[in-house]
Amino acid sequence: MIPEKIIRIGSGAGYSGDRIEPAVDLIKEGNLDYIIFECLAERTIALAQLQKMQDPELGYDPLLEERMKACLTHCVSKKVRLISNMGAANPLAAAKKTATIAQELGLTNLKIAAVFGDDVMSMLDFSTQTFLESSEPLSVLGNKIISANAYMGVEGILIALEAGADIILTGRVADPSLFLAPLIHEFAWSMDDYPLLGKGTVLGHLMECAGQVCGGYFADGVKKQVPNLGNLGYPIAEINNDGLFHITKLKDSGGMVTPATCKEQLLYEVHDPSAYLTPDVVADFSNIILKEIEKDKVEVYGASGKELTGKLKVSVGYHDGYMADAQISYGGSYALERAQLAIEIVKERLRAKNLEVEDILFDLIGTNSLFKEYVSDINPQEVRLRIAAKTKTKEAAVKLVNEVETLYTNGPAAGGGISKLVTEVIAIQSILMDKKKVVPQVEYYET
Repeated sequence: MIPEKIIRIGSGAGYSGDRIEPAVDLIKEGNLDYIIFECLAERTIALAQLQKMQDPELGYDPLLEERMKACLTHCVSKKVRLISNMGAANPLAAAKKTATIAQELGLTNLKIAAVFGDDVMSMLDFSTQTFLESSEPLSVLGNKIISANAYMGVEGILIALEAGADIILTGRVADPSLFLAPLIHEFAWSMDDYPLLGKGTVLGHLMECAGQVCGGYFADGVKKQVPNLGNLGYPIAEINNDGLFHITKLKDSGGMVTPATCKEQLLYEVHDPSAYLTPDVVADFSNIILKEIEKDKVEVYGASGKELTGKLKVSVGYHDGYMADAQISYGGSYALERAQLAIEIVKERLRAKNLEVEDILFDLIGTNSLFKEYVSDINPQEVRLRIAAKTKTKEAAVKLVNEVETLYTNGPAAGGGISKLVTEVIAIQSILMDKKKVVPQVEYYET
């Protein structure tokens, strides 16, 4: 009798700046077949595109070099294949840099793939395409657009896997697709077996945020206590050919995997559980059953999927003015009253200088910064005032933060701990594009 094939996949990152040590532990001790690093948020690739414009050898994840130096040797010794969207706006440069790092580490016979083709700037149609969020035409942005990246699916990764790539670095690929691709490759799943693709997509969705499903985002410290969060482990998924899988973690790592932690992650960023749209399948989460089969091991079944839409989401990044952020603290008697007086002074100064802002917030942190209509009856002994505004020009933003700084000597009394920051705003909106227009490309580097 042929033994059942089982694939073990670890999640090595849930965002660009995530911890590296838990991923190293997974590679060394997790008996993995694959490690996946999911490192791209909505705005990340637009910011990476700005880096690439300044230097054509940049535009990939800023922690790529550190991650590769920490992980590559262990991946080779344990025969773990690595897949990641750390390529961001420049997968070719990321793959080239990774090859250089591998050579410096003395690692030979590695095949490194760059998967790209998600950059669709040249395909934008300013005359017909409109944004999903605002319903405005692309034409309103003129030359403010800096990036347009389609959410590709598994196709490019599959090409690289079938070519024997050990390391695959992509640009904008849908998060669950990073996990789904090795399952399709290993189990020879059909691209039109939508129920199976739905199961693999659910696995990817549960795994994509790394430590979240192990209790990181679950913990509240009181009712939902999670052990050893300082040593939070990252998850492992074990799946068979039929799409039945469970989520677990390393025995000695912190955190926990329970039906409750999985349920919270399952609902993360889901607009319709019965129709979760991806480039590979419309996944159906509505009948999922989560069953704890032993400590820190949750079996997941009941997911399915339907035929894909034929459209891809495209994230369009663009310049959208500047953000001014200035803060000052008040402590001791009448701290709240002095902070409120400071707000009135700044408002008066802005009117006097005729300083234009598109939007402005006055936050008393810990008092009304999150719940605007609610002000605590408690008289605080310390208050931190934050004034944040959006402006069209950098000059206006600089003037605003400087006005907050002048409170230090111009009253109210005893203000201190001033901070001020001016940053360019890179905004994101979305359009839809015909999937057939977006063709993945793959190039290889070998050591």
